[in-house]
Amino acid sequence: MTVRELAAACGFEILCGGGEREVTGGVYCCDLLSIVMGRAPADCAWVTVMANINTLAVASLADAACVILAEDAALDENAAAKARQQGITVLSTSMPVFEAALKVWQLLNP
Repeated sequence: MTVRELAAACGFEILCGGGEREVTGGVYCCDLLSIVMGRAPADCAWVTVMANINTLAVASLADAACVILAEDAALDENAAAKARQQGITVLSTSMPVFEAALKVWQLLNP
């Protein structure tokens, strides 16, 4: 399933990126960036409330398929510009982290 398809099925808004990458690494939840760098599986949908430029650097290092910003976390313009520059798809939802991750997990594991 592509990130774009996942976003449409879950009702997430695409803030940046084309969403053409496949989500094959499952869903990963964590706000501690150093943990994400070492443990997030490649091609995952990463759910977090950390909406800053460091999050995008970690998403790139972890090779996440997308970043899902939960709880209406706002991506500032510098971070959005970096996401566009690096081709990172960033999604947004008002759902709490757990609910967003559960929705993604249910979609990926029918």
